[in-house]
Amino acid sequence: METILLVEDDQQIALLLKELLERYDFKVVHEDGLGDVVARFEETQPDVILLDVNLPKFDGFYWCRQLRMKTRAPILFISARVGEMDQVMALEYGADDYIVKPFQGAVVIAKIKSQIRRAYGTLSNESDERTVSKAGIILYLDRYIVEHGERSIELSKKEGLILEMLLTASPRIVSRGDLLERIWDDEAFVDENTLNVNITRVRKRLTEIGIGGLETVRGVGYKLVLDK
Repeated sequence: METILLVEDDQQIALLLKELLERYDFKVVHEDGLGDVVARFEETQPDVILLDVNLPKFDGFYWCRQLRMKTRAPILFISARVGEMDQVMALEYGADDYIVKPFQGAVVIAKIKSQIRRAYGTLSNESDERTVSKAGIILYLDRYIVEHGERSIELSKKEGLILEMLLTASPRIVSRGDLLERIWDDEAFVDENTLNVNITRVRKRLTEIGIGGLETVRGVGYKLVLDK
């Protein structure tokens, strides 16, 4: 039975969705948006997240961005906001789909099942998943999960892209310019400190699963020196 985290502050709509989803054998955890949505996610570890845009504390775009840094689980917006820009922002922040209210129950169920198949079922086809591996480290490029021994951790998209470049090049240096061009497309529009912050995050994430060796080469870039 898959678990769905439903983030919706309208109690009537939440009840309607909960009853609909439970008829299709989903377990539903309801969060009204007044609390910490990320903490609720970490507590419940849902398979799918249904997220409204208009929420009382922070809007759905904020929570989508925070959640996407924690998980690759499907995130579907379900909102009365029908503007093209709202849908574009949802996808830009990491959502997988956008459902407009008022919704048809059959459409909601079909979209959820489609995302589940894509993420976990036959469409995910993990046996053909792209990976980069070196010195006992495996980085799964489609899920941004890195494994080392018996430990693994999930990365954000930018963290995953940075690690992919460093791991592929290791032990050679990857220049700051190459990292900026690959990850942000145009380095002229990126604050100089942005890359430093992301490198610090990658270093911290690697340390959590026992991987060291991410070195800064002053004035040039970064390199990942690994034990053979």
